[in-house]
Amino acid sequence: MTLTDTVRRQEAKDPAPPPPLAPTAKPAPPKSRWLVLAVMGMAAVYFLLPVWWLLVSATKTSSELTTTNGFWFGDFALADNLRALFSQEGGIFTRWLLNTALYAVGGAVVSTLISSLAGYALAKFAFRGREFTFNAVLAAVLVPQPLLAIPLYLMFSQINLVNTYWAVLLPSLVSPFGVYLARIYAAASVPDEVIEAGRVDGAGEFRIFATIGMRIMAPALVTIFLFQFVTIWTNYLLPVLMLADDELQPVTVGIVGWQAQQGIGTAVPHNIIITAALISVIPLVALFLTLQRFWRSGLTAGSVK
Repeated sequence: MTLTDTVRRQEAKDPAPPPPLAPTAKPAPPKSRWLVLAVMGMAAVYFLLPVWWLLVSATKTSSELTTTNGFWFGDFALADNLRALFSQEGGIFTRWLLNTALYAVGGAVVSTLISSLAGYALAKFAFRGREFTFNAVLAAVLVPQPLLAIPLYLMFSQINLVNTYWAVLLPSLVSPFGVYLARIYAAASVPDEVIEAGRVDGAGEFRIFATIGMRIMAPALVTIFLFQFVTIWTNYLLPVLMLADDELQPVTVGIVGWQAQQGIGTAVPHNIIITAALISVIPLVALFLTLQRFWRSGLTAGSVK
């Protein structure tokens, strides 16, 4: 056997590695991606531009609102506007803010608790009429809330609750959408095995709900609370129908009332009204930024073996 034959046999057993591939150029992003980014950019501008205008306008004097660029600052008079706002009509704006906080916080907390209880029961307990009850809740979600304002006013006038705090609080305690969301989330995220384990350990149904169900349903409960809080905070039609006393009104009705006075000799200046609108938006933004950390998944990871 020659040396050439030996080399050929060795190469057949241990073939040489293939040459490295030449680096390929990164493919260009498809045109559809640029279209999506353009649409999202325009949507962001559409929603943020009014907020920017509100922020800029709240720093101007009344005369600068019509003589300067609406989207840029003039003389920074925000501190003066705030002092004038909270001293207007004896500081009535502070009372409006407190009223709105009472309606929104109280209504949202109780509504979230009721929705979580009802949704959990509809998802995890089998009883006669469960599907009918859920369908009734689903139908209530489709009913526009302004449609119920007049019937509520007529009903509350019969029991002497008009022009009281209860006239705004009681309708805010029930949220059909909250019940619907809680039921869907509980059915999808609360494992039956965990509930059965709690029952085997001797825990009652309410204890299982309070210690297990509510913790797993936390993202849904935060969403229900936030939706209900925003709905009550921005509600206008129900308070304007129910409340005649300025001391009971929320901030939405108060600001619209100030705006309606324009053209009268004692009208509130426009810069004060704009500053009031800015202050009324701040709690909503702060609440969203605070609660968004609760929107996370994987709360039941490892709970079922």
